[in-house]
Amino acid sequence: QVQLMESGGGLVQPGGSLRLSCAASGNIFSINSMGWYRQAPGKQRELVATISSAGRTNYYVDSVKGRFTISRDNAKNTVYLQMNSLKPEDTAVYYCNAAQIVTMAGSMVAAWGQGTQVTVSS
Repeated sequence: QVQLMESGGGLVQPGGSLRLSCAASGNIFSINSMGWYRQAPGKQRELVATISSAGRTNYYVDSVKGRFTISRDNAKNTVYLQMNSLKPEDTAVYYCNAAQIVTMAGSMVAAWGQGTQVTVSS
């Protein structure tokens, strides 16, 4: 059983910063790319950022480029999302995703975190 657990969400004023963390636990051998998604009220879930297994290849949705930074610590099976210059339109529930987790048993599974609320408001 593999689980992803996010933390670090909260209420922040416009222009402020937050750092989200997502730790994977369970019977893990390795994790390929990981990503962060978000879903605002009344909107579809959107991909925010991804990072490759070695951390060399990143993707960012245009709306967060230059403000958000994704990183990972493979020794801790953890991915981070540093969010700076936050705007009210960044308000959403943020979800961590790992689409390809290789388990110790040799199987491949996917996992989602439970989500963490980020609210940007004055």
